[in-house]
Amino acid sequence: MRHTRAPGVGDPANYTLDDCTTQRNLSNEGRKQAVAAGHWLKKQGVPTANVHTSAWCRCKDTAELLKLGPVTVEPALASFFDDMARAKTQNQKLEKFIAAQLKTKGKQALVLVTHHVNIYEFMGENIASGDMVLAKVDSHGKMVAYKLIPRPD
Repeated sequence: MRHTRAPGVGDPANYTLDDCTTQRNLSNEGRKQAVAAGHWLKKQGVPTANVHTSAWCRCKDTAELLKLGPVTVEPALASFFDDMARAKTQNQKLEKFIAAQLKTKGKQALVLVTHHVNIYEFMGENIASGDMVLAKVDSHGKMVAYKLIPRPD
């Protein structure tokens, strides 16, 4: 899932991950979108999930507002917007993370909240804020097929 609405592009100069006031954050609309996405997922039969997120506040806030269970920060979901040369390496980390999760998650849904650059590198398509991708992956965490799920309103 791409984080919900956070107006702007990138982050301000000199932002830090430990201080949300220095980052681009969710708007009120973005917060409402995240809550709506959580309700939608529950209606689809996902009452709880293994939820992992990028360390950026807009992703953590989106993940928490889904209210699907505890949220864990996962470095493999970190944005590489500031250094696009890291795209391939970061995607490989994501695939390894997904492959490891497949071995331990059981029937529990796996929800990952990240950034547009990560999603584009993983699936080859840009998606809008709050959109979700239902991904079919192989045992190595590589994309086999996907279905784009537009942001629920």
